[in-house]
Amino acid sequence: MSEENSKELPSPTRRDFIKTGSTALAGIMIVPRFVLGGKGFIAPSDRLIVAGVGAGGKGQSDIANFAKTGKAEIAFLCDVDDRRAATSVKNFPKAKFYKDWREMLDKEQKNIDAVSVSTPDHNHAIIACSAMQLGKHVYVQKPLAHDIYEARMLTDAAKKYKVVTQMGNQGASNDGTRLLAEWYDAGLIGDVHTVYAWTNRPVWPQGIPWPATKAAVPKELDWNLWLGTAPYKDYVDNLVPFNWRGWWDYGTGALGDMGCHLVEAPFRVLGLQYAKDVQASVGSVYVGEFKQGHFPQSCPPSSHITLTFPKTSKTKGDITMHWMDGGIQPERPAELGPNETFGDADGNGTLFIGTKGKMIAGTYSLNPQLLPTSRTAQVHAKQKFIRVTGQSDGHYGQWVEACLAGYGKQEVSSPFETAGPLTEALLMANLAVRGHELKGGNVKLEWDNENMRVTNFDAVNQYVKREYREGWTIK
Repeated sequence: MSEENSKELPSPTRRDFIKTGSTALAGIMIVPRFVLGGKGFIAPSDRLIVAGVGAGGKGQSDIANFAKTGKAEIAFLCDVDDRRAATSVKNFPKAKFYKDWREMLDKEQKNIDAVSVSTPDHNHAIIACSAMQLGKHVYVQKPLAHDIYEARMLTDAAKKYKVVTQMGNQGASNDGTRLLAEWYDAGLIGDVHTVYAWTNRPVWPQGIPWPATKAAVPKELDWNLWLGTAPYKDYVDNLVPFNWRGWWDYGTGALGDMGCHLVEAPFRVLGLQYAKDVQASVGSVYVGEFKQGHFPQSCPPSSHITLTFPKTSKTKGDITMHWMDGGIQPERPAELGPNETFGDADGNGTLFIGTKGKMIAGTYSLNPQLLPTSRTAQVHAKQKFIRVTGQSDGHYGQWVEACLAGYGKQEVSSPFETAGPLTEALLMANLAVRGHELKGGNVKLEWDNENMRVTNFDAVNQYVKREYREGWTIK
């Protein structure tokens, strides 16, 4: 984001994100308690006071993992659905419960050090940005945001407000991603020019019509708050709590769900930043003989996306990345034995192809292997990168420790500085997927990264930055 756009980040007032007749927040920035003590100061309790927005599902496990560190106190819980929050409420009986995150930040801002965001994708950015405006450290589930503009804005906001950030792609803390980088830096596979990443997702319905019949809203659910920034629609069955991932208004499809896990290693290993072009093919759905279904609100059942990344300091030329979902996989490498698992047993994986060899890994960069796999035990590269204690489980404690230390004092595996560009590349790839519904399926989209726009097919630029529903704003 340019300096001019960075100045457009919202000021820390409630008016910016709640358009009701209520009183706005005071214009004074509230700084976390450990910052007030100056350099090296830690909160008097030696604990990070955490508010969890999204207390069920992945939010439930995130909150539990913060608590397991012994250095985080789950003091506030927030969820729009009492049913989903029930277990966390039981596990943390002293935590004060809210349904509306805006009310929680308004009333409790002086009592919160950090905020964990684990909601559907479409509400990640507005919650995280509002927390950062108040000086709160944030942990945000993957993908970082729903739109490219949001991802760029959050990356800039982390720098502006000087808070510790972490995206919830916990595989970024695994040894595997670091070992892959060490193998590559040691020249074991030469110069990588092509990468494949694939997944068995979606494991929820996609390529389907929006339900024709509305349903009664469960009494435990605040439907309006769940919708948040998204356009208003009547409640329908089979959407909450999980299948929202397959609808563009709320989710980002298989790529948004798994891309941050499977593409994190290529970003780290090759020093990738922003893609320069993208093209896609998508799976078709037929509802009759020679009658193709047209379901623009739903993500397609499968896709093959090809991204081009410009040369980096770690490559000799451009890098071509292939993304495949819906169970589609690349051709098995000749160096892989016929009975050896390609990626992982669930149908996910990442393959690096270099001028002198290949290497593969599963989800979260687990089980990294040089090809042929016999090389893995035979070759040893010097360790260059510090390992995270606990690996993926330590992803949570790493963030807690960094928050207690203060901004810029300790490293985290997936700060917005790196999580933002990764998320942007994946969301840019989704533009090519959505382009099929706009009659742009045969177009290679050329991307102007500085201005965040496609230069040769303007129709898809409407998806770079959504218009939020009235009453929900972010700049």
